[in-house]
Amino acid sequence: MALMPIRPITAVSLAGTRHAFLGREGGVSTGIYAGLNVGLGSQDDPDAVARNRALAVSAVADGAALVTLHQIHSADAVTITAPFFDEARSHADALVTDRPGMLLGILTADCVPVLFADTAAGVVGAAHAGWKGALGGVTDATVAAMEALGARADRIACAIGPCIARVSYEVDDAFLARFCTADPENERFFAEGVRPGRHQFDIEAYVAARLAARGVRRIEALGLDTYADPARFFSYRRATHLGEPDYGRQIALIAAG
Repeated sequence: MALMPIRPITAVSLAGTRHAFLGREGGVSTGIYAGLNVGLGSQDDPDAVARNRALAVSAVADGAALVTLHQIHSADAVTITAPFFDEARSHADALVTDRPGMLLGILTADCVPVLFADTAAGVVGAAHAGWKGALGGVTDATVAAMEALGARADRIACAIGPCIARVSYEVDDAFLARFCTADPENERFFAEGVRPGRHQFDIEAYVAARLAARGVRRIEALGLDTYADPARFFSYRRATHLGEPDYGRQIALIAAG
């Protein structure tokens, strides 16, 4: 049986740089992982995951060396100078490079994937911003790591890929208080929830605001809700609400050179 095609989602802000946000379309996984599950930490068939990762590379930057992380919801960014085996992945949530032929990958399933490029400096980056990492400053750390390689914040273009949208992301009072304690102005990213004592969090807008505050001038938010579109995207929260035992992960990719 022929595979469904992979349909890369690209950003205007990153035109000229090989990149894409991939969903679940395409791939060889089945069952709850059906499609292009690239999650090494999932309970999917490892051979299927490896095949999916190879398909993802071919769809975006054929021949490039894929580098991903062991993501831990931190604010840590690492600089990549050479490819390494998946078993040697760094424990971090963002990575940057200026080495041609490197393909940086970030895995998500509701969290925010952000791709970065300063084409003048030849530096790219990718960040996984869950709420903990976003609040802790993972995007700030990514920009700083890129600047250490010669990038400039005011030249960096950023694209924010598919993630859980405000209408799908309901949180409690304690969650709201955590963000407002960090900065009272963060209240603007929350709307009243459907149930008493609940709030809807716009994590996409929060990440965009953090990028702007760090000096990034070109920020593109794609506005695609992972939770609400099961045909296109994996979603941790949706899988949890459905009582599924595990969930797939999609990948965002950006190549240097």
